[in-house]
Amino acid sequence: MAKVIVVGGGAAGLVAAWRAATLGHRVLLLEANGRLGVKLRISGGGKCNITHDGPPRELLAAFPKDQARFLRPSLHAFDNGAVLDLLRREGVETYARDNGRVFPQDRPGSAGLVVTAFEQLARRAGVELRTGARVSALKGRAPRLEGLLLDQERIHGETFILATGGASYPETGTRGEVLGWLRELGVPVHPWFPALAPIPLSRPRPAWEGVALRGGELRLSAGAGGRRLGAFGGDILFTKSGISGPAVLELSQATERARRGGPAWLTYASVMELPEALDAALQSEQRANPRLLAATWLQRHLPERLVEPLLQEAGLGSALMLKDLPRPGRRTLVGLATALPLGEPQAVPLARGEVAAGGVELTAVDPRTMALRDWENLRVCGELLDIDGPVGGYNLQAAFSTGYAAGTI
Repeated sequence: MAKVIVVGGGAAGLVAAWRAATLGHRVLLLEANGRLGVKLRISGGGKCNITHDGPPRELLAAFPKDQARFLRPSLHAFDNGAVLDLLRREGVETYARDNGRVFPQDRPGSAGLVVTAFEQLARRAGVELRTGARVSALKGRAPRLEGLLLDQERIHGETFILATGGASYPETGTRGEVLGWLRELGVPVHPWFPALAPIPLSRPRPAWEGVALRGGELRLSAGAGGRRLGAFGGDILFTKSGISGPAVLELSQATERARRGGPAWLTYASVMELPEALDAALQSEQRANPRLLAATWLQRHLPERLVEPLLQEAGLGSALMLKDLPRPGRRTLVGLATALPLGEPQAVPLARGEVAAGGVELTAVDPRTMALRDWENLRVCGELLDIDGPVGGYNLQAAFSTGYAAGTI
């Protein structure tokens, strides 16, 4: 019988199993999928954004304060430098981009190389790995978990580490059912909630698919013209059903909360040009170049593919010259150039998020060991915790660090 049972062979589970084995424990890792690290393999578009560059204090500053406070002990015990040193010893060289995101050196299957490195570490430490092993139930009651049900097989151990992930990308095996089992055992949890996900729009623009808007700020308000509820600077990308991109992912959780609470409205605004200044510049252009097409002027501020449809919707013909542009039309042009309305969001999909918000309440977990309070032999780590940092390698680092803490037995 293994002394330590780890459930989940992703980033947190692999590190937890490796760490426990290096400390001399007999470890069994159970992974529901046919291979390890399925979600890790697709992270960063298949290139695997391993972590974020910088000292621990900078990484912690990216998380909400309560999450940063919880992560501080584990991140200091196993920081980004320790992760990269470990990978380097396994032959995985890495580099940091200008934005601080750390990736393996570009080569085919780079994400798979990261998974292979952690698998090799675990095997060399003596971890027994079982794939295609989906746990169907937890058996026991506080203060001790008695075992796990695996099909009709009951598996016993002395210590159990749950690293089963969240509820996003269910095709990778992260279905989120373990959260319900923990709730039934009396563990306080927050329901899964979409985060770092694309946002569908009530009025999608499939003809604009692939068009990017750059250098601005995605803004969320309580309805058209309503009070500002949130904003995030960065690029956005039109999709068949709505929008994606860095700014969209970061604002998706706030957008879904706003949508559930009442009217919500999205706008992509310029942060370089103020409406008043651009209006004055347009009036000067009217006087200096009256035969310039309004469409030509707008193309200086928006991608060409957007211009004609926007002008038609505004009732301004594509052949309209600036000399014939009325004052309301001028204001419309300025408004489109400085704050392009995207409209009402639809329900943000939980399944498509890079992570899922929600999970085990952090107050129920010892941040030094990941042990559940009131339980003698049950620990949780990784995305199963109520932690959801920003895009950029922060969430994988949180998984590595909390997995290391959970495996330090």
